[in-house]
Amino acid sequence: MTQHYQSWLDTPVGRLVIDANAQAILAVTFTEPQSAATESALTRQAKAQLLEYFAGQRQHFDLPLAPAGTPFRQSAWQALCTIPYGQTRSYGEQAEVMGKPTAVRAVGAANGANPIAIVIPCHRVIGKNGSLTGYAGGLDRKAWLLALERGEVRA
Repeated sequence: MTQHYQSWLDTPVGRLVIDANAQAILAVTFTEPQSAATESALTRQAKAQLLEYFAGQRQHFDLPLAPAGTPFRQSAWQALCTIPYGQTRSYGEQAEVMGKPTAVRAVGAANGANPIAIVIPCHRVIGKNGSLTGYAGGLDRKAWLLALERGEVRA
C-alpha cells in the first residue's frame, strides 16, 4: 500500500489541501482535509512554496508532480505550466500550443479537471475576449490570483 500524506494551508483565497505520496504531489485543492493530516517533507515543501507564492516571492514551483489523468489531460496540464507568471492565455491559444487547435472545449474540460490548483496554473487561462471564465476554485479566486500575479494585491 502506498503511503498517503496530506497537509493543509490557509491562504488568502481559502484553505488548500495538499495530497502527496512519497514521490510526488498528487493534488492541491480548495477542499477540506478528509482526515487528520499526516505531513511529509514533500507536503511541507509544497506548503513553503505556496506561502512564498502568496507572499509574491515565488513565480515558479519546483515540486515533483503526478496528477492522475488521461494523456490528453496530461498534455493540457503540461501546456498550462508554460504560461508565464503574470500572463494569461485563452483556451484557443492553449489548444494551439498543444497542437490541437480544434479542441478548445476539450482543453476547457481538461483545465477544469486539473487536480493541482495554483501549481499547475489553470487560473491563467481566460476567455478569448479577455473575460474570466471557468475556474474550479471559483471566479473570485481566479481574479484574486491573477491580481496577485500582476502585483495588484498582497496576501
